[in-house]
Amino acid sequence: MTEIAVLPATAHTPARRPPQRGYWRNVLKRFLRDRIGLVCLMVLLAIALAAIFAPLLAPADPYRTSMIRRLIAPGEKGYLLGTDELGRDMLSRLLYGGRVSLSMGIAPIVLSTMIGGGLGVIAGYFGRHINMMIMRVIDVFYAFPSVLLAVAMAGVLGSGILNSLISLTLVFIPPIARVAESVTTQVRNQDFVEAARATGAGSARIIIEHVLANVTGPILTYASSLVSVSIIISSGLSFLGLGASPPTADWGLMLNTLRQAVYVAPVNAVLPGVMIFLTSVSFNLVSDSLRTAMDVRA
Repeated sequence: MTEIAVLPATAHTPARRPPQRGYWRNVLKRFLRDRIGLVCLMVLLAIALAAIFAPLLAPADPYRTSMIRRLIAPGEKGYLLGTDELGRDMLSRLLYGGRVSLSMGIAPIVLSTMIGGGLGVIAGYFGRHINMMIMRVIDVFYAFPSVLLAVAMAGVLGSGILNSLISLTLVFIPPIARVAESVTTQVRNQDFVEAARATGAGSARIIIEHVLANVTGPILTYASSLVSVSIIISSGLSFLGLGASPPTADWGLMLNTLRQAVYVAPVNAVLPGVMIFLTSVSFNLVSDSLRTAMDVRA
């Protein structure tokens, strides 16, 4: 939890916390000492840069098919990672697939954090009837497993990247809202918030200037741990035919189309799964390192 300092309040000046630059500097130092977190962060940066610059790095058109070059083994005939079931270059499709998979992992979490975090902060700060109204609705969605809820919503909305984005956003709003409500409830009774109320500061000002400064860190840390889950669920939706549709380059969809070739070209078939595993594990370890770095007791 973020360190909280209290300034003495006067009759004319709202109580404000001093800048916490020292705290965030210490967080950065502790994170930089974590070798596993640094390695995973570099892996994620490499994957992200490869996806961004895919048009420059891809050796071939990821959508060009060739039936005479089907399932070429990695390293043969000029194909570094071989070809898929339609003769498309695997390296090119993995690079372009990173764009879709990373976007479907990060975008829902960003939207969910904005919506769920806002709802949680409002519920935690005002409490009582507002808390009851918001959190009981959140609990209805929170009662269902994430994968089941995502599949159900994607099935209702239909297949497609946009519908998958909407489904995943709705799935991750409840857990983020729960965390935001919990940390806000702890912060709203702190002395510096009471001092701000005593000076006549409005609720909006207190939330923006005092509450958000203390709850943003825990919320973002928790949200970062959900990116890997979002990548896995979005890949699962594509694997089931509820996400990206052919011929879109997507790691989950590639797993689906290559599953029948697992006995003929096992290396080609598992490459998309390796990318999903590597990316999700890296996000998890970076999130754990960040959580440890933000723990003052550590």
